[in-house]
Amino acid sequence: MNKESNSTELKIFALNSNRPLAEAIAEEIGIELGEADITRFEDGEIRINIEESVRGDDVYIVQSTNDPSNDYIMEVLIMIDALKRASARTINVVMPYYGYARQDRKPGPREAITAKVVANMLTIAGATRIISMDLHAPQIQGFFDIPVDHLSATAILVNYFIDHNFGGDGTVIVSPDHAGVSRAREMAELLDSPLAIIDKRSAGHEVDEELNLVGDVKGCTCILYDDIIDTAKKVTRACKLLREAGAKDVYVCVTHPVLSDNAVERINHSGIKKVVVTNTIDIKEKETCSFIEVISIAPIIGDAILRIQGHKSIKPLFDKDYVDRLTH
Repeated sequence: MNKESNSTELKIFALNSNRPLAEAIAEEIGIELGEADITRFEDGEIRINIEESVRGDDVYIVQSTNDPSNDYIMEVLIMIDALKRASARTINVVMPYYGYARQDRKPGPREAITAKVVANMLTIAGATRIISMDLHAPQIQGFFDIPVDHLSATAILVNYFIDHNFGGDGTVIVSPDHAGVSRAREMAELLDSPLAIIDKRSAGHEVDEELNLVGDVKGCTCILYDDIIDTAKKVTRACKLLREAGAKDVYVCVTHPVLSDNAVERINHSGIKKVVVTNTIDIKEKETCSFIEVISIAPIIGDAILRIQGHKSIKPLFDKDYVDRLTH
């Protein structure tokens, strides 16, 4: 990756949700993070002061909107406004984890499409571009009236499993539901492995969904691939189903480690061999769990930013030879 850049034109700022990732992205590009002071008044209101000139610059704000999502969304909105008033040329929001993405449709007669509300707020505040990774629903891109670069962590995750000698017929990629089949199929093709699907049937209110396995996993190592791991209830039930079907080992591979409630405790007692996640969310003390391994998506985001700055296509980041380049 070409890491030459003109730091007078490109600046990266980190807000409070994931400074380690922002630092890693800046290092990939070869620049220092911009200086901004983020404080709170006594009543909890957020105040941001940008401590260097950004006039005429292309600015990238790195901020995931995980818990506390409302605070982190407000930080982004305030930062966008500060940059706009400071005459930044473009304001690009790098939001690896897009909070509220699971509220992407209207499941009931009087419910909000909150993913659209967040998109409206970012656009109206003055963002000129959104860069995100593995949106829970790809159609969220259409909620914006500004460019959205929707990146995928599949290449980085596949590279991890290639490095650890997974792939071929002895490995089965498993989608935890029908919604994730296209994502799992992509990984299966890159690893030259078969695909299995967990079919969920509703059993009524207050009753766990009935799970059925479509595919053969007997004697194989399974990689359960999903975009989000939240409470870990779904993956632990899936692990039990795969074990009962004769799977040798079960690995879980996830882009966004939300890990709320008692997720880590459930993972510890699930029989899952390892949970491989990316650093779209800074999980801090949770990554000390011996069953969780974190890999960085900074190379992909750094590459995407350089391509955007150079007015180049980001399509190569999705091609199979990109995985080959990571591997070698």
